[in-house]
Amino acid sequence: MAGSKTCKVPNRVGAGGIRTAEPPAGAVPPGGRPLIITEDPLLLDDLLRLCAAAGAEPYVHHGLPAPNGSGGGAAAGGTPGAKPGAADGGPPAAPPGTGWEAAPLVLVGDDAARRVRGAPRRGGVLLVGREAAEDDPAVWQRAVEIGAEEVLRLPGAESRLVDRIADVAEGAGRSALAVGVIGGSGGAGASTLACALAVRAARAGERTVLIDGDPLGGGLDVLLGGESTAGLRWPDLAGSRGRVGAGALEESLPELHALRVLSWDRGERVPVPPAAVRSVVAAARRRGGVVVVDLPRRVDEAVAEALAQLDLVLLVVPGELRAVAAAGRVAAGVRLAARDVRVVVRGRCSGGLDAEAVAGLLGAPLAGEVPVEVGLPGRVAEGEPPGAHGRGPLARFCDGFWRRALGPVPDREVTA
Repeated sequence: MAGSKTCKVPNRVGAGGIRTAEPPAGAVPPGGRPLIITEDPLLLDDLLRLCAAAGAEPYVHHGLPAPNGSGGGAAAGGTPGAKPGAADGGPPAAPPGTGWEAAPLVLVGDDAARRVRGAPRRGGVLLVGREAAEDDPAVWQRAVEIGAEEVLRLPGAESRLVDRIADVAEGAGRSALAVGVIGGSGGAGASTLACALAVRAARAGERTVLIDGDPLGGGLDVLLGGESTAGLRWPDLAGSRGRVGAGALEESLPELHALRVLSWDRGERVPVPPAAVRSVVAAARRRGGVVVVDLPRRVDEAVAEALAQLDLVLLVVPGELRAVAAAGRVAAGVRLAARDVRVVVRGRCSGGLDAEAVAGLLGAPLAGEVPVEVGLPGRVAEGEPPGAHGRGPLARFCDGFWRRALGPVPDREVTA
């Protein structure tokens, strides 16, 4: 059976109807070493190789370890008196506290599925085998019997398996809530709103990454007053392929106002392939918290890769008829890749329009209204980031948005 089969994972519908990934029921907190259960030497070699590629050092059992991880003897289904891998310098046997129930990820070889049928149900169990010339319908029954989340066949599912193992190695948990911001017309204020959303999330204590998705926008690090701050920019990541380390990415980005920023530099424009955009945005999401992406109005393949990973896109529209007409064309392109598009009306509406009417004309729910903030351009020019003025209308909108999306905003702020 080629490729992999992924079971559906439940979703959480947060306040305001924003959907974010929820770990499976019974999931074990991430971190630590994966556990391999197999007696197939060829499959074991493959799994050890893939663990090495993902940067993880696994434990190995030939059978089901005791529930508390207290050994691999005959009672636990292991080899009496043996520690798999220890004699030949291979991976160590699972010591106490790292058994079936405690391991963050369990890789069960197809050969060992029947021996672990009586194990307690838990998340993070994968049934792994090799591709066969013919489909084996019994494999799905074995997967159900052990409560496996996925059935993975090698070599076709190697990249998927490396991703799952690497999540364990990095300690990845629930994905970040990813929000895109896009202007419905020129000068709509999308970049200002994106920066303000990121600043307010960071000051509420959320781990926050702000990504500049518009190569022609001048750079969000400039808007935040950090264009000279050391760290990687998009041209440095243009060659990224496959999986990008989440921790390494975050540590390499400039830190401004308690958040991490991925922006553009002031050199010649360097094309960033769609694969690099996909890898970088996925890495930014893996450590949880909040990811805000400032998007250009033109949706090309690279922008579509970013849109596909967002939970929500805010379309910023000035309250005037001409801007609404332009926003309609932008919204049509965004909907091809985005799962949830909502309208933010900026400024006072004119010509008999109101915010609800604007959203109705665009066929999207209204996320709210942002009044024009007097004095904001001057404060930004003096080095104050958008949203820093806590009593301003922009900050109030952002706090209200995060309160609906994430729950109550803590009554505290992180010093910039």
